Amino acid sequence: MNASTVQILIAMCIYMAVVIGIGIAFAKRASQSSENYFLGGRTLGPWVAAMSAEASDMSGWLLMGLPGVAYWCGLADAAWTAIGLGVGTYINWLLVSKRLRRYSVKAGNSITLPEFFSNRFHEKKKIIMTISAIFILIFFTVYAASCLVTCGKLFSSLFGAPYVPMMILGAVFVLIYTILGGFLAESASDFMQAIVMIIALVCIVAVSTISAGGPSAVLENARSIPGFFEFFGIATPVTVDGVQQAANGVPLFGEAGSYGFITICSTLAWGLGYFGMPQVLLRFMAIRDERELASSRRIATIWVVISLTVAVFIGIVGRALMPTALTTSAAAENIFIVLSTKLLPPLLAGFVMAGILAATISSSDSYLLIAASSFAKNLFQGIFKKNASDRQVMMVSRITLLAISVIAIIIALDENSVIFTIVSFAWAGFGATFGPLVLFSLFWKRINQAGAVAGMIGGGVMVFFWKLVMRPLGGAFNIYELLPAFLFSCLCIVVVSLLTPVPPKQVQQEFDEVRAGN
Repeated sequence: MNASTVQILIAMCIYMAVVIGIGIAFAKRASQSSENYFLGGRTLGPWVAAMSAEASDMSGWLLMGLPGVAYWCGLADAAWTAIGLGVGTYINWLLVSKRLRRYSVKAGNSITLPEFFSNRFHEKKKIIMTISAIFILIFFTVYAASCLVTCGKLFSSLFGAPYVPMMILGAVFVLIYTILGGFLAESASDFMQAIVMIIALVCIVAVSTISAGGPSAVLENARSIPGFFEFFGIATPVTVDGVQQAANGVPLFGEAGSYGFITICSTLAWGLGYFGMPQVLLRFMAIRDERELASSRRIATIWVVISLTVAVFIGIVGRALMPTALTTSAAAENIFIVLSTKLLPPLLAGFVMAGILAATISSSDSYLLIAASSFAKNLFQGIFKKNASDRQVMMVSRITLLAISVIAIIIALDENSVIFTIVSFAWAGFGATFGPLVLFSLFWKRINQAGAVAGMIGGGVMVFFWKLVMRPLGGAFNIYELLPAFLFSCLCIVVVSLLTPVPPKQVQQEFDEVRAGN
């Protein structure tokens, strides 16, 4: 290990020590009750709520996955995804946040998403709670795996160590931290990590652009590649066995591919996912005062727009600076790491690398915590042992954290995994399974328990069906699985609700009270 690597390691260790310190600081408070551990006692301020929501949502995907897509095939795919996410962020905070905060209190002071759904419909057999908890366990385990892939790629690239031991090391760190502090520690550190992430992004794009000869040189290079800097076209790297070919130090590209209306709609559909993201929805439920949500909306939207825009352009600049450095779609996701280590002094590069670690930790601890709460609070206490004490719930949640981590490690063992692909599947799963149900639960009085169950199952199953059966057919079927699954879930909710009895009067009365602001 040379001197530069040691300096990078020192900087990252300092950062990790601060994060662990936050976990220890909140450990005692988190252990006071399951509400404090899983929802922070509904005490989040507007800044922490906003920035922790977005940091936990974006994950290492923001610093590695999105720049990697832009580096590999140009502007269109990354930019339309970013636009969809930016619009989705604003609409989610505008429409969903206030009513969900109010309704979660009215519905039995719900502290998890499955519990809210169950209490919203006054179900006795806990069918909705069970189904939603199972889907959360499935998709968050996949999500956690994507974060571990990020950790493995980061440490392996920096220190030249084998991928698998480095990935497992990252998993152990995240697990210990999450067990220590719960939701409050996670939200407080996510706030700090959101700041680190945006500083790292802006720093790298600025230094890289200067090193590439300025904006004009970057744009000239991007426009010289067919379809690379277009909103309605896409670059097509010439590959052999997945490896891009080069001639005389110049990467080879084929003719520009088309990026038509259906593809754009499919990519913009990323924004629909926000309506079903538990890690974001929990921040809505946890804010201390619903009147502060307007401030949170502005903060979150500004952070997301800046971060997504800069992340896309890091990929564009990276192709100009290092055109042949990364020759596979999986390797392209290392462009942020490569730029940081090549262009910055080692100690500063270490703190910038901490931005990737920050993004990964902020997401994986959210995913693990929500998945554990779904099992411990909603399945263990809600179904199997209804008289379970708070201490028992906390113990089961921590055991569940360990089990989920082991499964996520197994999924993440393949170092050729593409972070963007893993995240897109889990994102579609949550968006289609919970997004329509959240919207209809908050804004449609006629939805009933049968419609809710049909919508969840229909959306969740359609994600798998479209991804594995329909999308491989190509043509008009080659669209992001979130869009058809989201629409199918909506259809299931409406049709089944209208064909079955109206909700009980007490359920309708609660809906009216929430709508009236009571």
